[in-house]
Order: sequence, then C-alpha cells, then structure tokens
Amino acid sequence: MANNRRTFLKQIGLAGLGLTGASKLISENKEPFRESHRQRFNMHGYAAPALETVRVGLIGIGSRGSGTTRRLAGIEGVEIKALCDIVPERVSETIESIQQFPQHNPDSYTDGPDAWKRLCERNDIDLIYLATPWHMHASQAVFSMEHDKHVYTEIPAAATIEECWEIVETSERMRKHCALVSASCHSGLPAITLSMVRKGFFGDLVHGEGNYVHDRVSNRARWQRDEHGWFGYRPWRLDENIGRHGNLYPQHGLAPLAQMMDINYGDQMDYLVSVSSDDFTMGGLMEELAADDDYYKPYVGKDFRGNMNVTVIRTHKGRTMMLQHDISTPRPGSRFQLISGTKGISRHYPQPARIATGHDGWLSKEEFDALVEEYTPEITKRFNERVRQAADADRDQLRSYARVNEMDWRLIDCLRNGLPLEMDVYDAALWSAITPLTEWSVANRSNSVSVPDFTAGAWKTNERGMDIELQSGGGTTRLL
Repeated sequence: MANNRRTFLKQIGLAGLGLTGASKLISENKEPFRESHRQRFNMHGYAAPALETVRVGLIGIGSRGSGTTRRLAGIEGVEIKALCDIVPERVSETIESIQQFPQHNPDSYTDGPDAWKRLCERNDIDLIYLATPWHMHASQAVFSMEHDKHVYTEIPAAATIEECWEIVETSERMRKHCALVSASCHSGLPAITLSMVRKGFFGDLVHGEGNYVHDRVSNRARWQRDEHGWFGYRPWRLDENIGRHGNLYPQHGLAPLAQMMDINYGDQMDYLVSVSSDDFTMGGLMEELAADDDYYKPYVGKDFRGNMNVTVIRTHKGRTMMLQHDISTPRPGSRFQLISGTKGISRHYPQPARIATGHDGWLSKEEFDALVEEYTPEITKRFNERVRQAADADRDQLRSYARVNEMDWRLIDCLRNGLPLEMDVYDAALWSAITPLTEWSVANRSNSVSVPDFTAGAWKTNERGMDIELQSGGGTTRLL
C-alpha cells in the first residue's frame, strides 16, 4: 500500500510542478487514499524555548522578501543576520533600506544558487524566512528545520502532497516550527469576525467562502521586463500557470475560513470537488505580447490554466467551504468572502462589508459599527496600541508588503515569549495540499477526492488555536 501511495503522490507531484503529461498520469489513477501517518510529536500547541532575540535569515529578496526584511527589522527583539538572493543588487538595496535600524548588520549570500544552504548552516540563526519560487519552498523548509531553524515561508509551503507530508514529518522530528505567511485572522475585520464566531454570534457555522480574485493581467505595465528579465507577474510564476488546472493559490481565502471553522482543532476537511473553466485571456495575451517582445514567443500556444476555478470542500462535521481562484479576468479584488451560520452571516466582499441576522436585510452602518466596537479582540487592540506607540510617520505611505503587520508581530511575540504559534505546520501542509488535490479533481472530471489528515487524528482533541484574546499571554513585543 505504501508503494502505491508513493507512486500516486509522485505522479500528482508532477502536476504540482506543471510537467508535461502529468494530467494524463493523474487521470489513470484512483483518488489518493488517506495517509496512515503515525504522529511522532504533536506540533499543535507546541511552545519552543523562548528566544529573547530572534535571529533571522531571509532567502529570496524580491518584492516580498525585501518588504518582509523591512517589516521584521522594525520589531523589537529581532536581529536580521543574513540575506540571500541570486541578484546581488536586491540584497544590497534591501540592506540600505533598513539603515534606520542600526541593530541590523546582515551578511550577504549572493554567490550562486546554493548560497542559501550556507546561510541555513549557520549556528547563529533561529528563524529562516522563505520567499523563493513556489517549487523551492518545501526542500528549503526541510533543510532549514534539519539545521535547527524555525521556518516562516511564503505560500505555498509545499507543491505536492508528498512534500506536505515531508514538512510535517520533519517538523515533528526536529520540533521546529514551520509557519505559513498567509492572510489570517490576526487583523482587521477577519479578526473581529473570528471573535464573533467564537462568541456564538452566528450560531452554528454552516458555510464559508474565500477567494483569491483580482486582476493581475490587464495592466500592461506588469508585463514590461526590467534589466534582469523580470516583470510584474514574475517569469517563474507565469510558468506555474502552464499545464496546471486547479486552484493554484487558495491560502489567502482559505486561512480565515479554516480558523473560524476550527479546522485541525475541532473539525477537519473530509473531501473536495473542483472544476475549472477554460482559459479565455492568457493565450491571447501571450500572442499580443509576443508581437512586440520575442521573450514571450515560447509562451504562445501553451496550455494555460482556466481563468476561474471553483472548489467546494466538505468537513467531517458537515460544513461546506467554497474557494475561488481567478487572477486573469477584470474583476474587483476579493479574498475572505463570507461566513454563514444558523443565526447570521458576515459578508466582507463586495465592499462595504455587511452583517445580517435574518432575511429582512443587512444591518445598518450604525449597528455594524457597534458590533465592530464590541467584538474587536485583544490582539487587534494590542497591535494597534503598539503602532501608536511606535509613531511611525511613514507607515501609511509604505506598500502593504513593507508595513509591519499583526501576523509578523505575533509570530515574533510568540517566539520571544515561548508561546505556541497560532498557525502551525499542520495548517501549512493542509492549506498547501489544496492545490494538488484540486488538480487531481479537475483532471478527473471534478470527481471528489479525500483530503489527507496531516494531524493523524489529533484534530479531534487538539485545543483551539489562534489566541486572539491573548489569554495565554504575550502581546509584550514593541514596534520600533
């Protein structure tokens, strides 16, 4: 049975990497069965020894990595030790951007594609941040944890089901955190909605919807290449959209839903079905771009993913989730969409956000604002207080990637206070697994596929995560 599972996962992994013929391999197999993994150590609720100073190495210094360097540099108790990228100018420019924080004097690793390994091998780093192309995340996360480092990775944490199991097994064996950088319930209206959910405002939850929808295609400025051949869509990310049909980026819409529904601690995904449209925009765009720039000629005639993917997930407790992915048609942006229960609904998009408690209509703005005031959780209040204390005049002018956010702040706060992380390796694995599972379902005429349980049954007894009221402590870390 193990060999059958390995064979299937290897084949589904080919789809995750967008290799030719992967869809044919997938369609010839039965659905993946549930993994019989025996949990070595439960990382949910695990508190690593407290770190007075969190020493950080960052790998991948593009728009995400440079912004994260600035964000982490502005948090108390962080020391940026090293930056790594294959383009030296990115590293030097990013180091220059944090000169206002003299406590940071990072070393540069820019000499070749394996320089990141030497960074991970250092014994004076506690946390590795990853912002490299998707297919590199799992191997770099595993290498980092095996070298005694916690990991904070951009999404996805893994590209295949096999890689998802690998990061889980490595985290449990090494007792090192592997946390995903993803939209969560740490801030804004999602945090308030989570507070309302937990206090029973919406009754028993029934259904939720989350999207990753915004137009990344029609703005032609994004397709103008710089001196390195890079453009707004990123060459490697364009390649990820070829020969793959599924939800390629589910985490931003899924994370708040999973936290509200207590997924991995109280409930668990059971199975999903997924369907994709054809591509109506990317093929034509490549033809237009190729007419002016030979770089795009190899992309003409490629099998681009369908514009819209719709995925429906059913949980063991009978709830449903709907996820959508579309970044190539002209639609307004949308991420966490709505949560619905037996007593009401919270709908975040289209804006303005609304709340209703019956079929008669949405609550008034005055009623909505009163609920926001009543249910704002302690974690949001504490972070806003830290922002005011820091009096960062430039904060509002910075890109969102460069502004310190609640998620980064709470990650460092938990590590410094010896508290469990609020998004653990089981979240990282489960949320990343959605992509290859949807690819399997789409390739098999939207048949249902079982979702692996990366907690090995521990979800039934795991205590609730996301300590938004700071009942276990913390919230002590300042912003600089």
